[in-house]
Amino acid sequence: MIGLGTLLNAAGIVLGGALGLVCGRFLPERFQDTLTKACGVSVLFLGVAGAMEGMLSLAEDGSLASGGSMLIVVSLALGGVLGELANIDGGFERFGRWLKVKTGNAGERQFTEGFVTASLTVCVGAMAVVGALRDGLFGDPSVLATKAVLDLIIVLVMTCSLGKGCLFSAIPVAIWQGSLTVLAQLVKPLMTDGALANLSLVGSILIFCVGLNLVWGKKIRVANLLPAIFVAVAAAFLPV
Repeated sequence: MIGLGTLLNAAGIVLGGALGLVCGRFLPERFQDTLTKACGVSVLFLGVAGAMEGMLSLAEDGSLASGGSMLIVVSLALGGVLGELANIDGGFERFGRWLKVKTGNAGERQFTEGFVTASLTVCVGAMAVVGALRDGLFGDPSVLATKAVLDLIIVLVMTCSLGKGCLFSAIPVAIWQGSLTVLAQLVKPLMTDGALANLSLVGSILIFCVGLNLVWGKKIRVANLLPAIFVAVAAAFLPV
């Protein structure tokens, strides 16, 4: 069934958020702070692992060679300019504040922060894109089913410390991955191996930035760097 992967992913996030709300009620603030930092460190290493996989390769003499530095610099710089012009981060926060009121959580201090942080964590990355494409093209939900389990755990931990706003990250996930699944046939010619590799590399850098914000507070407007993903995909089609 095409679209099953996105449904599973959204359900996993809702379940993780619900479990996090139950667990969070019994945890003192210092426990919640430690959980936030632990989650941040985990996300940092997820980003580092994905970036290193894209940057490092084995040379013929058996030594490690690195690459992709220029791609990262150009993609993040140009993507950052485009994101600031569009103010994507502001859009996320406005939507979060709107949800906060409409869902009756106006008194929830960290609702918007939890929504934005969790949304970026579960939406950014190659698994979301590749999984949605595989679901749309081949009816294969396996990648998104795996992501659903990972997101369940991540959102559970985040909800314990950042509150119920994290639970509503299922909405942008459903919209983003569902749209990609529907449009899979149109983007199929664009998803070459090179384009997927670039997407994975830059997406991993953005995941690392989300982890930085979790550990040290919001230092980077990660949402405004999201266009870097599309810049990286476009770069795959430039003549070398």
